[in-house]
Parts: sequence; C-alpha cells; structure tokens
Amino acid sequence: MKVAVIGAGAWGTALAIIIAQGGADVTLWSYDGEYKHFDGVKMPSNLAIVSDMEHVKKADLWCVVTPAAFFAETMQKARNVYDGQPIIICTKGMDPKSKQFMSEILTTQIPECVEYGALSGPQFAEEVATGVPTGTTIAGTTMARTMARDAFNKLFIEESDDIIGTQFCGVGKNAMALICGYNSVAIRGENERAMIFTRAWNEIIEIGLAAGAKLRTFSGLCGIGDLFLSATSGTSRNFSGGVAIAQGKEPEGTVEGIFALAGLVERAKDLGIDIPTLRQMHGKLNK
Repeated sequence: MKVAVIGAGAWGTALAIIIAQGGADVTLWSYDGEYKHFDGVKMPSNLAIVSDMEHVKKADLWCVVTPAAFFAETMQKARNVYDGQPIIICTKGMDPKSKQFMSEILTTQIPECVEYGALSGPQFAEEVATGVPTGTTIAGTTMARTMARDAFNKLFIEESDDIIGTQFCGVGKNAMALICGYNSVAIRGENERAMIFTRAWNEIIEIGLAAGAKLRTFSGLCGIGDLFLSATSGTSRNFSGGVAIAQGKEPEGTVEGIFALAGLVERAKDLGIDIPTLRQMHGKLNK
C-alpha cells in the first residue's frame, strides 16, 4: 500500500511515521522539504520526504494534514496531480476566512473526489510518534474507511459515517480548549468554570445537530475523547493560547481555537441558533 501524507508539521510527520511503521510505503509532502524531528524517533526507511507535489500522484491514499488556514491553497495545488484516490482529512479546524469545514473545501477544490473521510481523536503528535497507545475516529465513505483502517493499523480505530459530526468535534474541542485555558486564569471559581464548560459544549452539540451531525459522534473518541485531552492539558496549544490571552500576552504559534470559536459563532448565526455562552466567551477572548 502506498500512502501520501500531505503536510509535514508535527501532526503530519507523526502520522507518516506510524503509517510507515504499520507497513505502508509513505511519501511525506512538505512545501519546503522540512519536517518535524521527534527526539529519539528514527524515521522509517519506507518513508520518503518530498517537496514536489507530483510525487503524491500515484499513492493509493492521501492523508491531508496541512493547517486549516492553508488547506484550500494546498488542495488547489493538489488537484493538478489528483488521480482518483480516497482522501482522509486529518486537519482539525475551520478555514479562518470562509468559516468552512475542511470537507466543504475539499469537495469544492477537488469535486471529482467522491471517496473521502475525516480522522479525529485524542492525539498529541509527540505521543503518537513515540508509540504511546491512542485511538481515533475515522468517518467517511465505506472505501475511505477501509483504506484508512489499513493505513492506520497502529491505532485503535472507531469507525463512523458521520463526516460532518467528526469535524464538528475537532473544531469544537479546539474552541473548548481555548475557553478552558482562558477560564483557568480569568475565573477563580471551579463551579463557574464547570458550568461554562458544560453550557459551551452543549451549544456546540446543538450547532452540530442542526448542521446534520449525529448525537452519538459527540460521545466518541473524536468527541469526548479529544475534548478531555485538549481541554484539560497545558500541553494543548489551544489551552495554552487561552491562558496567554487571559494573561494579556500574545499566544505562541497558530491557535486554531481562535478561528474555531469565531467560526462556530458565525455558523450558529446562519442556522438561527442562540448560543449565549459561546458568544460571551468569543467577546471576552477578542477584546
């Protein structure tokens, strides 16, 4: 099996490593030829780093792991070499400009792709790269799920056909981690933090259901699993970003939760859903 991983940040590199360890021949595309180095982790011999998009053309499966802000641009480039293979979206987030989910962008940029899915779950890149056990939800068409199951055989896999719901969970947990990080500094009372956490997550579920997501998805690995990981750990970039904002500092790196929260507020408005907690938190985080 030949797998192309498009995007060589920490998450893309970690996925490329475990796919290669699982037996597939992996091509890891990086726009500048660079990739993430993990201490103590040797790159498998069946993993090649490339910077020319032409090298991903003949892969049996594409896994796209670029940041949400560059997903559309990358798919525009990839369309020139697309050869009908299933595509697994491994990016968690919303486009900061259009407020679209990655699957909405994919089907616009590569409309001929009919076999696709999304991967999302409780996964910190370094732990995945170093072999710490973890699981994931893979949602998609039957073919996409089958191919992804073979590629990600080193992970515990939970399958679903709820592509939009799985993405809502990835976006929602980013927003929740940002909120929780902010509230860990800005709000002294644990009771109030718990109340805001519960109300905000329920509002995200309400938006998701209105958009066609399934309720069960929010209790799976991509939902409560990823929420628990991201919203309770200082290792989470979104949690740390929320802490920085509460302290009056500039967050480090790309904080997807900022775009996620703004996108959820806008999506709720479009759907006519009242989300007082998310709206209030969005106001506080954007002063």
